[in-house]
Amino acid sequence: MSGQQRELTMRFLAEPTDVNYGGKVHGGMVMKWIDQAGYAAAVGWSGHYSVTVAVGGIRFVAPIHISDLVTVRTKLVYTGSSSMHFAVDVKARDPMGGEERLCTHCIIVFVAMGQQVPARPVPVPPWTPTSEDDQRLAEYALKVMELSKGIEATIEAIAG
Repeated sequence: MSGQQRELTMRFLAEPTDVNYGGKVHGGMVMKWIDQAGYAAAVGWSGHYSVTVAVGGIRFVAPIHISDLVTVRTKLVYTGSSSMHFAVDVKARDPMGGEERLCTHCIIVFVAMGQQVPARPVPVPPWTPTSEDDQRLAEYALKVMELSKGIEATIEAIAG
């Protein structure tokens, strides 16, 4: 089945243990959900154990409240030789009704790993954009990750 699962959706209920001191779900919990959904999507695409190597462009747009139904949607938007870039949207709504709202968005990158010890990256099935929307998403993912590399270089120069 590898190479067949381009999109994945996971749902969670925001629990009282997920909130920060302000009474909203804290960013660390949202990032955990993003990583879990991204991992499941990466394994589903590649057919291999995969590791998170980067998260870029993360934006916390709106708060998530206790008891909200949270939906984490991943969509493969770019593949390298062993890497997979996923666009991730985190949305939430009151489970008793109401509009779903965008709460967080990011790009997350995974690398497929082989079973040898030590584990090394292995090739993933390639994905090629077929629509204008897919092409825009692929370009967006690359721009976000390039910006992240620029930030890393700036931090290293300052800390260096």
